[in-house]
Amino acid sequence: MATTDKRSALGLTVLGILAAEPMHAYRIQKLIKDYGKDRVVNVRQRASVYQAIERLRALGLIRVEGTARAEGRPERTVYAVTEEGLATARSWIKEMLATTGSEFPEFPVGLSFLVMVSPEEAVTQLEARLAAVDAELAEVSGVLAETAQVGRVFLVEEEYRRALLSAEHRWLRAFVADLRSGVVGWSEEWVRQAAAEFAARQAEEGGRPS
Repeated sequence: MATTDKRSALGLTVLGILAAEPMHAYRIQKLIKDYGKDRVVNVRQRASVYQAIERLRALGLIRVEGTARAEGRPERTVYAVTEEGLATARSWIKEMLATTGSEFPEFPVGLSFLVMVSPEEAVTQLEARLAAVDAELAEVSGVLAETAQVGRVFLVEEEYRRALLSAEHRWLRAFVADLRSGVVGWSEEWVRQAAAEFAARQAEEGGRPS
């Protein structure tokens, strides 16, 4: 029995594409790229789609519909979404739209240990990221401009991505400026002292009666 706590972005993508019609894995993989879903879902590993299909089938969210054979090509298994699969997809969509905190990107982790590098090194790396964000913003804006004739609802993920990139761009510029001006800064000695003070506070609080 499928449960919503097993949801995944790639799983939803496969279910969403199969909701249109039954098809084989290769066509699913091609449509993920044709529809631009590879811009929001991690399909870097070629086997990822096939693994997702097997998982969805094991959960009863899709079933084998039959086989198809094109001229000069091997026989391929055709999959169809089940009623439970459609219901689960809708449930996953609702949860993904309403909830936060389920993703753990690397950037915040790097920021959380920023004091392990020097302020100068941080500036260099953050400026490199800023340049990359600039390039991504230009790319997303280009995609939105080129597909302006498509209904807005089919491009909301790109709108959202542009909004996030724009916000990150503003934050990066401001933070790099603070690092360059010395408003934000640290040294090894300061970090050691801050760590010692934190440890002392923790020890003091741990010794207090609850």
